[in-house]
Amino acid sequence: MSLSDAATTRPVRRPRAESAANRIRQSIADGGERFWKSTDFPDIPPALVSKACSRLADEHVLQRVGKGIYYHPRNTVFGKSHPADIDILKLRLRQRITPAGLTAANWLGFSSQNPARLEYATTATGINPDVFGNQRVRIYSRRPEPWNTLPTEDAALLDFIRGRGIHSELSAEDTKKRLFTLIHEPGRFDRLCVVSSAEPARVRAMLGAMGQEIGADPRLLENLRASLNPVSQFDFGAFKCLQYARGWQAK
Repeated sequence: MSLSDAATTRPVRRPRAESAANRIRQSIADGGERFWKSTDFPDIPPALVSKACSRLADEHVLQRVGKGIYYHPRNTVFGKSHPADIDILKLRLRQRITPAGLTAANWLGFSSQNPARLEYATTATGINPDVFGNQRVRIYSRRPEPWNTLPTEDAALLDFIRGRGIHSELSAEDTKKRLFTLIHEPGRFDRLCVVSSAEPARVRAMLGAMGQEIGADPRLLENLRASLNPVSQFDFGAFKCLQYARGWQAK
């Protein structure tokens, strides 16, 4: 066998377990607050990564938040930081998710309640309710694909509107005031109108009433109006106090 043949057939050396563990430990220390998975170390065998991360979790350097998923906290004046539930879910489900239901209402400032059952929405299909930690999580799947084009807060607000504002613990007028504060964010109403064609008709009707009250582009309102069956009526829930609700076919 020639020297060149020997060079090409020579086995690739794997990093020794000790040096690999040291590299992982140092990378995690330098990485600050973040999540870690075995795929973050593509040049180290997954078994060695899992073993090193498990040891770091035993030492309370890392926190195990899911199968093969670890969180490295940062130190604060109140102690070590904690990972956000939504970030853990995204990693575990490997899907984009956005706050929904009471979780969305709390996130948007319509409710001060911390729901016992966290609620999130996704465009993905075939996802069943998941459990992590000691909390139940409900995932609403099959949201329209256009939701993926929306920023997270836009999607949470759209879910709140979809639900007719039923999760607000504010008065009707304060709910409306908070709603308009959120709607007035630059470009937000336009973005919601763009995706509304995939929404139930009641959502388009409620957006129309909101848009008319805030003085939205008449062309957007014309498109919303044209998409509605003129003989239908819609339950506006907490939004029936909108100034133009009746004109947009509210019951």
